[in-house]
Amino acid sequence: MHAKPHLMRQRNRKLIGTVALLVLVIFWALFGMLVAQGRVVELPGYAQIFVFLFLGMVWVLPAGFLIRWMARKDA
Repeated sequence: MHAKPHLMRQRNRKLIGTVALLVLVIFWALFGMLVAQGRVVELPGYAQIFVFLFLGMVWVLPAGFLIRWMARKDA
């Protein structure tokens, strides 16, 4: 007989995911500040808007995957 593989419980996924989300947000904020202090200030206003919109929205993709993983029900 094959043993059922040990799956991570939702409670553990939520703990790990919460820590990962905090790390992601802190890292992304620091990265955004680093980029903003670089050559972005030399760009024209319309280009700055696009850069800041991009930086403000891109972190949502990995956060969405993390939240979906955290919300999975136990098997």
